[in-house]
Amino acid sequence: MASGEDKRVTCAVLIIGDEILSGRTQDTNLRDIARYLGVIGVDLAEARTVPDVLEEIVDALNALRSRYDYVITTGGIGPTHDDITADAVAAAFGVELEEHPEIMAMMTARWGDQLNAARRRMARVPVGGALVKNPVQGPPGFTIGNVFTLAGVPQIMRGMLEDVGPRMRGGRPTVSRTVRVEGSGEGQIAEPLEAVAKAHPDMSLGSYPFFSAEGYGSNLVIRSRDPEQLSAVVAELIDALRRAGIDNVKEMAVA
Repeated sequence: MASGEDKRVTCAVLIIGDEILSGRTQDTNLRDIARYLGVIGVDLAEARTVPDVLEEIVDALNALRSRYDYVITTGGIGPTHDDITADAVAAAFGVELEEHPEIMAMMTARWGDQLNAARRRMARVPVGGALVKNPVQGPPGFTIGNVFTLAGVPQIMRGMLEDVGPRMRGGRPTVSRTVRVEGSGEGQIAEPLEAVAKAHPDMSLGSYPFFSAEGYGSNLVIRSRDPEQLSAVVAELIDALRRAGIDNVKEMAVA
C-alpha cells in the first residue's frame, strides 16, 4: 500500500449485490465515489462487483484491502437475509459482529416495539469498528481497518461519503483540462495524441468521441496533479494537433 504524504493514495470500490450483476439495478455509486475521491486527491485504482455470496465478498475484500490504502464497499447492509456485507467484513477481519449500542438506541427511539429481528440486523457492526454517519435516513455505516462500509442506496451513500472523506489521507487533487476537436474522428487525432501521451507517461490523456446534431469530434481530457505541467501539455497537444492539419481545436473553459 502507498505510504508517505507525497505518495499516491489509492482506493478500491467493492460493489455488492445480485441486483447490480443481473441488471435490475443500475449502479451510479461508482461514478459518484470516483468524483468525490478525485476532489480529495485519492486515486480510485480498482472497482469490482460481486454477488451476495459470503465467500466471494470476503475473498474480494481481502484482496483489495491488502493492495490499496482504502476500500469502500457499497450495498448489502439492509435488513433482509441477503444483506450479508457486515458478516463478510467481520469474517475478513476475523472478528465477531455485535449490536452497536448507539445504533440500537437510535432504532429503538424510531421503531420502539416494532424493532424486530430483521431491523436489528442493521445494528450489527464488526467488533472494533467505528460508525460512519448517515445524514440522510436509517442506520449509519461503519469502518474497520482501511475499509469503509456504506449503503447501496445512492442518496444515502453520498451522504455517508461526507464522513468518509475527512478520515482519508488525501494526496494532491487531480486537475483536468479538456481540448475539444470538432469535425475530426479518432483516427485523425490518434497519432498526435499518442505522441503527446508517450512524452508524458505520468499524465492521463483520454479521448472521448461525441456525436450530435451539430456534428462529431472528440473531447480530449488531460489530467495531472501539477497544474503548471498540465497547462504546458495542453498547449503542446493543441500545437501537435494543428501541426497534423487539425485546425478546429479549442480548449474548453475550466469549470
